[in-house]
Amino acid sequence: MIDLKRTERLGRPERTILVGVILPDHDTTQDDPLDEIRGLAKTAGLHVITTMLQKRQQVDIATYIGSGKVEELKELVQAHEADVVVFDNDLGPAQTRNLERAIEAKVVDRTEVILDIFATHARTHEAHLQVELAQLEYAMPRLKRMWTHLSRYKGGIGVRGPGEKQLEEDRRLVAQRIQELKGKLAKIQARKEREVAGRADIPTVSLVGYTNAGKSTLMNSLTDAGVLVEDRLFATLDTRTRKWRFQGGGQALLSDTVGFIRNLPHTLVASFKATLEEARQADLLLHVVDASSPEAESQVKAVTEVLAELGLENHPTLLVLNKADRVPDRSFLDVLKAHHRDSVTISAARGEGLEHLEQAVREALLERALDAEVETGVSNG
Repeated sequence: MIDLKRTERLGRPERTILVGVILPDHDTTQDDPLDEIRGLAKTAGLHVITTMLQKRQQVDIATYIGSGKVEELKELVQAHEADVVVFDNDLGPAQTRNLERAIEAKVVDRTEVILDIFATHARTHEAHLQVELAQLEYAMPRLKRMWTHLSRYKGGIGVRGPGEKQLEEDRRLVAQRIQELKGKLAKIQARKEREVAGRADIPTVSLVGYTNAGKSTLMNSLTDAGVLVEDRLFATLDTRTRKWRFQGGGQALLSDTVGFIRNLPHTLVASFKATLEEARQADLLLHVVDASSPEAESQVKAVTEVLAELGLENHPTLLVLNKADRVPDRSFLDVLKAHHRDSVTISAARGEGLEHLEQAVREALLERALDAEVETGVSNG
């Protein structure tokens, strides 16, 4: 994990090199392939000093980037006096270990950065449990590497890695803690299911979307939630539910959820099932999109993939194109609208388009209610 205490000892953010490997299945529409990992690194408190990008047909089994690039990376580390190298890819335990030995610097992959951000931003007991579970499941196959990492970067003279008995004991303790956390989170999820079932007389709407798409701002605009809005990735990790009173009469319960991201670690999706229960049980999902982002389409795809992983690919969903006031080129917004004809365009920050959004939500909820009545009638008949 990213060593925040080490940052304190250094008296400065860790000097960081970003590495990206573009494979044949990579999204080639991105203007800057490293833009997102740069934002993640900044959110994690790292100081990016330079980057390295490589195109490969397939990953190198031993080091991911191949021996030639490893030498180039080692030279970059030495020239820039880098403390850490962050990969915008997921590395295997052996690949990470081999890279650290070769370049003599700490190596962190994309998943590890995201897990660290989640750990830093967790506020509630539930969020802490979920993050700990995800971190332990990530760490389990990497325990040996983490011991080596400690001896190399923290121990100094006379510190050695553990014996196999110690590693086995650590694995046993981690596995035991994982089962304990799963049990606690299962109880939380069951409680949430009961809570949702207990308010079945009020329609429920859940906000989902890419991280930093403006979900919390929209939540504040539609309710009196008073959610803290921050321009940073994964500012919201906990579900908040508030009453949304419609201007035309009636109401719904509106929930804000954790943001998604491209290649969201599967361990996080699984760990946050309790938090995402609101979305699973909602009558309608509002998929909020940052329409001002040049990566809007790829972000829509990423969120859709996570929803499918949660079994929500066919759930009633309304696409909300947010931040319309910040779109630099109106033709770009027109293309988005053309691709998503049933979408609603708004600016949550300026309060623009909210009446249109409310009308679309009311119609969708009414259609959902009518469908439910038809299903009930068929089952009773």
